[in-house]
Amino acid sequence: MPNDAPSIYEMYDARFRDLVVLSAGLEELYSDCRWAEGPVWFADTGCLIWSDIPNERMLRWVPGGSVSIFRAPSNFANGNTRDRQGRLVSCEHGTRRVTRTEIDGSITILADSYKGKRLNSPNDVVVHSDGSVWFTDPTYGILSDYEGYKAEPEQATRNVYRLDPATGELEIVVDDFRQPNGLAFSPDETKLYVADSAASHDINAPRHIRVFDVIDGNKLANGRVFCDIDAGIPDGFRADIAGNIWTSAGDGVHCFAPDGTLLGKIKIPQTVANLTFGGPRRNQLFIAATQSLYRVYTTATGVQLP
Repeated sequence: MPNDAPSIYEMYDARFRDLVVLSAGLEELYSDCRWAEGPVWFADTGCLIWSDIPNERMLRWVPGGSVSIFRAPSNFANGNTRDRQGRLVSCEHGTRRVTRTEIDGSITILADSYKGKRLNSPNDVVVHSDGSVWFTDPTYGILSDYEGYKAEPEQATRNVYRLDPATGELEIVVDDFRQPNGLAFSPDETKLYVADSAASHDINAPRHIRVFDVIDGNKLANGRVFCDIDAGIPDGFRADIAGNIWTSAGDGVHCFAPDGTLLGKIKIPQTVANLTFGGPRRNQLFIAATQSLYRVYTTATGVQLP
């Protein structure tokens, strides 16, 4: 279809026009990161927290523009989310673990090994409504000393894990990814989407998002390719309440319908690593892109996090 929208938008399907505010510009909220990642919105305190991995810190932004240090050192934290009690759950490259920040500020280790061997470098994480913690474990954090500590992987495969909330048992739910990365549930939690970003280091490797059916809340089946990314790689992404997937890419944010159709793009001047919906109405898209944190208003509503 003709692209008569403002320059930051590329329209590929008429449905995208109803998801964006054509008069809304792209705002740069902060620009002093080395690799911005893992944004998560805290509705109860009205702030955004995100990771700046190589600088080994986590930052906090509040409406009005104030940015402060949330945590430093951060153990090279990457992806973040909140659990159903509103606690921060983070993936740490440096310690090769997934942690939870308790209400009193103390840190609980949720997972750091599988069958007696260290995890690779947990990357991104989501929490199911039953309290289970699902996360990806590629090797990005141990490839060099830039985003963690260089080391040989101890796990034979690069997995997607599920941590049972009742037993604390960690189990592999998928083990055939080259480099599993961002992940998100569909709004009704019947599907799990997982990115494979292996093309970051091998141009012939996957650069797609796969989707799985969630069986009984604890198993995955019928894995298939949901979409391919035509610029860069998929990293972190989120779903809106209509089931559209908003994903990072090399040239901006790509929006896909639940049927896998590319609806449109929001062009960002830096490579996008991750994003989240936030604000009082969950219609502000916060975008972590290389050195900067951006924001753009949409008419979409992000899936509720605590």
